Amino acid sequence: MNRLLAAKAASTTLVGLSAMQTADILSKIADRIEEESDLILVENALDLKKMQFTDPDYDRLLLTPDRIRAIASDMRAVAKLPVPYGRVISKTVRPNGMSICKISVPFGVIGVIYEARPNVTADVFSLCFRAGSACVLKGGHNADNSSRAIVRIIHDVLRENGLPEALCTLLPADRESTSLMLDAVGIIDVIIPRGGRGLIDFVRDHSKVPVIETGAGVCHTYIDHSASVSMSRDIVCNAKTRRVSVCNALDCLLIHWDRLADLPDIVRPLAEKQVTIYADQRSYAALKGKYPNHLLERATPESFGTEFRDYKLAVKTVDSLEEAMVHIARYGSHHSECIISEDSESIRKFQLGVDAACVYVNVSTAFTDGAQFGFGAEIGISTQKLHARGPMALAELTTYKYLITGDGQIRE
Repeated sequence: MNRLLAAKAASTTLVGLSAMQTADILSKIADRIEEESDLILVENALDLKKMQFTDPDYDRLLLTPDRIRAIASDMRAVAKLPVPYGRVISKTVRPNGMSICKISVPFGVIGVIYEARPNVTADVFSLCFRAGSACVLKGGHNADNSSRAIVRIIHDVLRENGLPEALCTLLPADRESTSLMLDAVGIIDVIIPRGGRGLIDFVRDHSKVPVIETGAGVCHTYIDHSASVSMSRDIVCNAKTRRVSVCNALDCLLIHWDRLADLPDIVRPLAEKQVTIYADQRSYAALKGKYPNHLLERATPESFGTEFRDYKLAVKTVDSLEEAMVHIARYGSHHSECIISEDSESIRKFQLGVDAACVYVNVSTAFTDGAQFGFGAEIGISTQKLHARGPMALAELTTYKYLITGDGQIRE
């Protein structure tokens, strides 16, 4: 508890920093991360030894020189963004002359619980720091060495600039730390879980602190009757195989029955990537003998609504756009959904009718990412409707308050 109280106290030190100062500190940390990349890779190798290569989380855990440079680049990108607090959201003057100004302000202390993704450590700190808040982190045990190597660098630079290390507090990777955070009412202002459905459900069900749900992504792509075959082929392959372990990866392909003859051509690149397809009865018949037998299986009820995070894809045949939307409503996670179509009416219905944070038309769901939206790094993809939805970047890491000014008004 003392460490959480220290983070709460440290958050007040950010008020006096200028935008230029926070940007300079983030840039220095980014430089140091690149300079000490070899040390980070050594610690990352220790983490990787504890995980099977076949584990879907292995790719999330893996750091490379390029990925470390990307972490530093994202931090520099955040440093260049305007600070999100102190912004006037609205201003009105009441008939009695009283002025009411609504401004954005930092949360104070943001807690993040995440799994085997050491890059999250740097991303979360940079966003919280630029947004004027301290962060309390609880990473997964699989990535503990990697995360601590990054936090050590952050602490070194904070200390060199006269700031408390508690602005970036990394708790032990154990269940006790999780319980401590979930009970920290009045100390941690909001908790953001990043990980699989199990982690998110546990945090939501047990936290006494407000929670913003992020992470779980059961993503669909619907191939409409008017879809381009070549476009469908490219989008499906990219959405499924670019990085199978991320939350915006494709999990279920929906195809209009009128396009089943094109299905083998559309999924052909997936065979080269060794993607196992779980096909319903009609799509199985269309693929039998035209997709590798060892990669083609019959779908079960469990095939739908599953976030695979692996080289696996469910395929479902639908008779109409409406049936596709009903399927998404039942099995989706309100994350990212896509339609491939040349029919303007189908597109309009899909955009209006699908309930998701990000609805795509003829674009891969792989773009659901703060950097790809121009937001810099992100703290997560919110799949709920209150406060924030979709990629959460700087603007979403603030709340607001009202400043009321007058010259002696009293209420009758």
